[in-house]
Amino acid sequence: QVQLVESGGGLVQAGGSLRLSCAASGSIFRNIAVAWYRQAPGKQRELVAAITSGGITNYADSVKGRFTISRDNAKRTGYLQMNSLKPEDTAVYYCAADPRESVVAGTRTPIYWGQGTQVTVSS
Repeated sequence: QVQLVESGGGLVQAGGSLRLSCAASGSIFRNIAVAWYRQAPGKQRELVAAITSGGITNYADSVKGRFTISRDNAKRTGYLQMNSLKPEDTAVYYCAADPRESVVAGTRTPIYWGQGTQVTVSS
């Protein structure tokens, strides 16, 4: 069992930056894939970025070049650095994790989820 707790959300102006953190419980963190999803009001949840246990990453086209996903296995923490934020990035961001690395490609729904953190980008 893995518990995930996100932090780092907030209100930022367009063009600004935020770093989201995802703290995980459990010693298996180093062996699981980590993903960030987001859901805006009235929209479907979408995969933003994901990283395998070995550090291979995948990004949604809408965030490529602006967002960076990373992980620190010693701290059992995943990160999402978000730069050049746009109003359309406004959403609740969720950290997710799964032992199956196919979740990185977005072909599986992760089994472990955090509670979400709100990111609001003002214009």
